[in-house]
Amino acid sequence: MVEDILPLLFANPLSSRMSLMQNVLIRPDVALLSPVGHINASNAEAFKQELTAVVSTGDWDAVLVDMAQVESLDSAGLMALVASLSLANTLNRRFALCSVSPSIRIIFELTQLDRAFAMFESVAAFEATLP
Repeated sequence: MVEDILPLLFANPLSSRMSLMQNVLIRPDVALLSPVGHINASNAEAFKQELTAVVSTGDWDAVLVDMAQVESLDSAGLMALVASLSLANTLNRRFALCSVSPSIRIIFELTQLDRAFAMFESVAAFEATLP
């Protein structure tokens, strides 16, 4: 179950506009990130920086990216997720995705990255796997 919900909205360090990411701490050991909108070449670098900041800092053992509000994902956005997965693996942290829409899931399947990423139907399905 979700215990403490602490929404923190990152400011994009590269511009004055708000970022695509909403970071919500759902448990002391898990960070939940909820990107919103289109993740593409125009914002993928900022997205990657935000993911990197969360994966590399904090006391959590796992990072879950809730893709429910992501409308589209291009190759640049996909590479930001791959880089974050790689960093999480290096740091011995779990990195997973949930609520991936069928139109975005097909991108992972076509690139065979669905084999690399742990994917869950929902936040609750991910939480069910936690100790």
